[in-house]
Amino acid sequence: MDTSTTDARLLLPLAQRPGPLGSLLIHPAGGGLAQYLGVAGRLARHGSVHGIRADGLLAGEQPDDNVPEMTRRYLGLLGRLPHRPKLLVGWSLGGVIAWELAARLAADGPAPAVVLIDSFTDRETVSDSVRADLLAAIEQSVGSMGGSRDAARARATALAHISASAGHRTEARNAGPALLVACAGPRREEQADRWRRLAGRLTVRHLECGHFEVFDPAHQPHLLGHLDEFLARLTTAAQETAP
Repeated sequence: MDTSTTDARLLLPLAQRPGPLGSLLIHPAGGGLAQYLGVAGRLARHGSVHGIRADGLLAGEQPDDNVPEMTRRYLGLLGRLPHRPKLLVGWSLGGVIAWELAARLAADGPAPAVVLIDSFTDRETVSDSVRADLLAAIEQSVGSMGGSRDAARARATALAHISASAGHRTEARNAGPALLVACAGPRREEQADRWRRLAGRLTVRHLECGHFEVFDPAHQPHLLGHLDEFLARLTTAAQETAP
């Protein structure tokens, strides 16, 4: 069977709205999209929104464990969208994949904008204890957001994504506008500096919370405020360049 046909199940319409900014949300580690409910609502004010979930969450699926493979597969899905996406958004691993997709899209057309929600160009070596802590945090995050009810599949997918993140170093450059929303932590300045080396136009904003607290009710309004500011600039630019 054509893999592009089977992969189509990973592409989900989240909002069909008129507007100048078609957006695409990329799953974080763990594979689901439930965390993005509030973000999708904000994006829908500016145009249609689609999402890509990960393989591995349903019966018969196998999770991907490397970023280049996910990028290749997801790039093949973009031809199914009604319009080329002008904005790619991802949290954590999702931001890394969004960045890689944007770089490939820019090779044969306008560079899309990218929103990186506490993403890193590369991760430090993941020890067994750190891997266990990450897995527990991902499982808790997915569970609290109404994620997969199949614990075994959810765990296998999360483990595959932890390996993918640990084994990848982002080196692609993007000339389009980008927003990094960086959480509190000892690597925040280094995180921003590394993205600046790759970005043509990077805006950096901060959240005073941990990586897995981004979508908590206490912190999500601040995230959405940073997103609104960035979207307002993108929408103005899109309207000014519209034929």
